[in-house]
Amino acid sequence: MIAVGVASLVPLPVVVALMGAALSTALGHWRLAQRVISVITLTAVLVVAVALLHRADRVDHLVHEAGGWPGPLGIVFVVDRLAGVMLTISALMLLVVMLYAIGERGVERENPAFHPLYLVLAAGVSASFVTGDLFNLFVAFEMMLAASYVLITLGGRPAQIRAGMTYVVISLVASALFIVMMGLLYAATGTVNMADLAVEMAQLPEGLRVTFAIVALGVFGIKAGLFPLFFWLPDSYPTAPGAITAVFAGLLTKVGVYAIVRTQILIFDAPDWMGTTILVIAALTMAVGVLGAIAQNDVKRILSFHIVSQIGYIMFGVGLFSVAGLAGAVFYTVHHIIVKTTLFLVAELVQRRSGSARLRQLGGMVRSAPVLALLFAVPALSLAGLPPFSGFLAKFALVDAGLEARQWIVVAVSLAVSLFTVFSMTKIWSGVFWSEPAEPLSQDATTETTSPVLMVLATAVLVVATISFTVFAGPLYDLSLRAAHSIMEPAAYVTAVLGVRS
Repeated sequence: MIAVGVASLVPLPVVVALMGAALSTALGHWRLAQRVISVITLTAVLVVAVALLHRADRVDHLVHEAGGWPGPLGIVFVVDRLAGVMLTISALMLLVVMLYAIGERGVERENPAFHPLYLVLAAGVSASFVTGDLFNLFVAFEMMLAASYVLITLGGRPAQIRAGMTYVVISLVASALFIVMMGLLYAATGTVNMADLAVEMAQLPEGLRVTFAIVALGVFGIKAGLFPLFFWLPDSYPTAPGAITAVFAGLLTKVGVYAIVRTQILIFDAPDWMGTTILVIAALTMAVGVLGAIAQNDVKRILSFHIVSQIGYIMFGVGLFSVAGLAGAVFYTVHHIIVKTTLFLVAELVQRRSGSARLRQLGGMVRSAPVLALLFAVPALSLAGLPPFSGFLAKFALVDAGLEARQWIVVAVSLAVSLFTVFSMTKIWSGVFWSEPAEPLSQDATTETTSPVLMVLATAVLVVATISFTVFAGPLYDLSLRAAHSIMEPAAYVTAVLGVRS
């Protein structure tokens, strides 16, 4: 079924964010106005996202044809349950992190470009989830890249510039591969509309379909941070301002995962060998990520390597190409976005309070900052997968799906990685909150006696969201199941976009 009335709201998350960015640019010398615009804009995006998710959950697909031009000729925006879930959780994170950034006495106050860039980033994230063709997905990626490169280097420290250069070079390589792949797809099929590609792809020789599927996995695997394409991530994220690192860690890699799910299942029809390939990559991503985390002695670098490891869990569910596996992947993605964003927000609070993020220079904060200890403990226990927290429920869903599919090796890897994750979270807890510092702070380090109230409150909101995820796990998993059913029925997506052509 297609909802016509509400479908007109589908482009709004993108349009509203871009209009907010333009207005914020015009008022660049009035910081209070910029803050008000950003908060109102992101709140509006969240409200629209919730409305779209609610409606898409009832009618399967919401389709908007820009200018009244039907697909595949015109620009088409589509929201199904998966897109609705991703829109909603990303809008919530963007809003909370913006409030955190406003409370942070740093780049938000010093750079008038912060708010416009942040809203452009929000527009790019939203566009990635609602677009119905590959060209606009490329445009959405470029919006995110343009905004994120500047945001990741705000402050101008040499380490930021070096990490930012690595980030932008790798992203440009991925973008170049993406546009080459898209051009070849257009030459072979005459379209870049995803629904139309799903129809036309079946007419191509098998070898050509396989080549396209592998290239797409590589292009979006760079964006997602999959093994062995993740090397840019642990060096890029820790150097960025705290709020920016948190939103990057929570959202940007998930856009790559979303693109993998959408293209492999809808366009390439997920052949069996691709499932096996993704499962192997998932196992290696989990293992290498957690081993990299264990080897680190810096809180943000540990958490950055855990981004890689946890992406492996999500791809574990994707690689099963089953309803249970994809439901587990969607469920795990929502859990991970909330938890990882929260942990990076806490990490920034720890660094501001203590003057360092190095474990050997930290210690005793369970006594000096008990609130931060509590804010860290809940998402850390969840990330580690200890019951009854959300991470345990999410991992249980994935393991159950893996056992059902008889993927014993990948299940065993996921369980072993979970134990190593517990160890690395214990390492942070011991180094930051429990033990005494083993090294003195550097002479240029600055410390704060208190944490800004708005930063703490914003972090507390996400901690409450983590707990709420556990409390409402049943309905959330049911929604994930319905999203998985929609994903596994690409014919319904094609029918919604192209109508009788399907």
